[in-house]
Amino acid sequence: MQNIGERLEEARKRKGISIREAAEATKVRGDYLHKFESNQFDINLPEIYIRGFLRTYANYLKLPADKLVADFNGLGLNDSKSRPLNRELYGRMDLSVSSKEARESEANAQPAATPPTAENKAARSDAANPATFVPKGRTIYVDKALLIKGGALAAGVLLLVILIVWGVSALTSDDAPAGSATATTGATSEERRIVLIALDTVAVTLVQVADNEVLFQGTLVRGESRSFPKRGDLYLTASALEAIEIEMNGTRRAMVLADGTQMRGEGRVRIQ
Repeated sequence: MQNIGERLEEARKRKGISIREAAEATKVRGDYLHKFESNQFDINLPEIYIRGFLRTYANYLKLPADKLVADFNGLGLNDSKSRPLNRELYGRMDLSVSSKEARESEANAQPAATPPTAENKAARSDAANPATFVPKGRTIYVDKALLIKGGALAAGVLLLVILIVWGVSALTSDDAPAGSATATTGATSEERRIVLIALDTVAVTLVQVADNEVLFQGTLVRGESRSFPKRGDLYLTASALEAIEIEMNGTRRAMVLADGTQMRGEGRVRIQ
């Protein structure tokens, strides 16, 4: 049974088409097509791009695109590789050891037994006499290593809480509609969005002019649509301008010139 690359190469040669001609017709780089025909798909691109390019090339060669894409999915190239788990080691607070060390420290601090003298006897007599007994202060042992570990753990928890609060605040601010100098007073949220509609498989890049933020970069297949916020002018770059339409404020329109001529081929347009 032929693999994906062999089927692509055989169909192209049967039509008498060179790799260069196929690349110009499909708007897919020739080195990508050559790797596809060699049954190599490690082209350092997201899987959605590879599926889109395969579908485009299969349609161009009049091959069953759905079958080719399904065979590609069956290769299991997108299976996640096993990754080592990150583990954090925390110091264990062994209270029994600390207590033992405290007892040994207190034992070592006590002076060695000495023969009873007249002074010692007097001292014991004073200790036994409630009228003259003065209680000694009790020493509390504190393990400095435990204090350091506990402080580091508390600081880590505090930092984690701060990061969570900051992340929630950032998400909340991003969800709020941003102000625009060109926005019309009283405009609804629908009026500030743009929808890209693919009439055929097409590679698309959508960039916000004001700050060069890339809103989308990928491949849209036939019938697929994507909605994005519109905060000012946008640059739309497509591998085939005739294969993309936009919808704004409830109005859908194709990529045309000022005289109404349909724009075709790879290009970039500015959407105001």
